Amino acid sequence: MKGYIQKAETLIEALPYIREFYGKTVVVKYGGAAMAGEERMASFAEDVVLLQYVGLRPVVVHGGGPQIDRLLAKLSIPSERKEGLRVTSPDAMEVVEMVLGGTVNKKIVALINRFGGKAVGLTGKDGGLIQARKYSAPGRGGAPLDLGLVGEVTGVNPDVLRTLERDGFVPVIAPIGVGSDGDAYNINGDTAAAEVAAALSAEKLILLTDVAGVLDGEGKLVSTMTIDAAADAMREGAITGGMIPKVECGLTALRKGVRKVHILDGRVPHSVLLEIFTDAGIGTEITRTSAEG
Repeated sequence: MKGYIQKAETLIEALPYIREFYGKTVVVKYGGAAMAGEERMASFAEDVVLLQYVGLRPVVVHGGGPQIDRLLAKLSIPSERKEGLRVTSPDAMEVVEMVLGGTVNKKIVALINRFGGKAVGLTGKDGGLIQARKYSAPGRGGAPLDLGLVGEVTGVNPDVLRTLERDGFVPVIAPIGVGSDGDAYNINGDTAAAEVAAALSAEKLILLTDVAGVLDGEGKLVSTMTIDAAADAMREGAITGGMIPKVECGLTALRKGVRKVHILDGRVPHSVLLEIFTDAGIGTEITRTSAEG
């Protein structure tokens, strides 16, 4: 009986959050460790379906770096990096489109549908969803850094996503952008998710990673922080390594209108549900102001 009561208490704890977020859009960046293995992928798909069934509007933007690396190696296509960033040659771009727009995207869609959801797979090329241009930034020596067909987002057309949401579908988006000339560009998944969330004025942007969230100087989880606190932490060197680009993407989304950003460990089963529907959450929540925490 005690176990049943605990289950009931869990549902009661979730009730105010279901009420608060009913009808709201939640964008989830899914990739990396959260995609490692069938069990984790199934857990994520179940989370997405439950979000949909209780009235939220989930949108999934996914990555697939390890899968791309494996196929590049299998096809003997060189995989080059400059200053830590992947260079995408025309041959590599074909692989990116095959993996992200095909294999990975369709697997996520199939899993969500298998558990009772209604998912539709897209790339940024569909309906001009993600407009992009060639990535342009100076390298360490000041000279332009040429990454080939790596792109940066210039705009997001939310109309196709709004139509799918209105008809009860979960959009599952591969981060491939399209240029004004029709060329495809490889877009960083976190960046694409942030821009999609901003275009949809999403209630939440959830970034799944392979650590608990943002950690303080003693290695302890920071459960809540504001834009200003996060910016200060990066400036002071308290946020380092791979967490820097994730926090930067989160801050971009917040400044463009997203209400909250959550960074959490995608390896934890049902991590999305635990973050959204429990009082304590399991990751780091970043808000625009302290009053929203």
